[in-house]
Amino acid sequence: ELSPCVTDEVTQPAKLFSDQWFSSQSNSSLKKQRSRSIFSTFFCCFRNYNVDTPAANTNTSSLPPPVEENGSPPKPPAKYLLPEMLISDYGKKCVVIDLDETLVHSSFKPISNADFIVPVEIDGTVHQVYVLKRPHVDEFLQKMGELFECVLFTASLAKYADPVADLLDQWGVFRERLFRESCVFHRGNYVKDLSRLGRELSNVIIVDNSPASYIFHPENAVPVQSWFDDMNDTELLELLPFFEGLSKEEEVYGVLQNLRGR
Repeated sequence: ELSPCVTDEVTQPAKLFSDQWFSSQSNSSLKKQRSRSIFSTFFCCFRNYNVDTPAANTNTSSLPPPVEENGSPPKPPAKYLLPEMLISDYGKKCVVIDLDETLVHSSFKPISNADFIVPVEIDGTVHQVYVLKRPHVDEFLQKMGELFECVLFTASLAKYADPVADLLDQWGVFRERLFRESCVFHRGNYVKDLSRLGRELSNVIIVDNSPASYIFHPENAVPVQSWFDDMNDTELLELLPFFEGLSKEEEVYGVLQNLRGR
């Protein structure tokens, strides 16, 4: 047993080391009704550990984890989360892509068809995390890397998400990786504040299965259904024509407003 707060699959939230426990407890009106999994079975305990995360994004070193407990708007960042855009990305929009239940699903329970098995050290003990890739994720990432400046942004801890991203992104699609310390803790949720990226908001898109993650910028969101283990899922594949069209638009708001309307 990993910790006292591990319970059965039905009552546990859907993301490992992520913001979903907070979201389901304090902001349930923002979340769709989704099936639950053992993924993140001990997040409620793990969030209290003193974790040293790898310095995957040195540009965030001057940004301590922001906390906005009183409901006031987030303050401007002391330093933006992203470095200057690469010359090869000039003219491209920035797409922020979530990890868990958007691109992959992971579990502490052995999965016979796992694509990756990632060792994660927790309180001095190494646990094996079994990772399933969402169908068509390889094709999705390769095409998105051609069309956009892509950034991985997850509320998970880097000690889990960084090695998963190493295995998942074989093509160097993600220009940067942002983890929980780059989120804003706001009213019980780890929120991905797009204004902290250092990119023009009219050219930023967030792809995420959790509405709580983008409550500051819902007008920039392309929502996706949570994915767990349906190997017949085609959502990532079906999104590609939409993103191809969006990459040619001058700004994202009009297209995304039509998407929300549908």
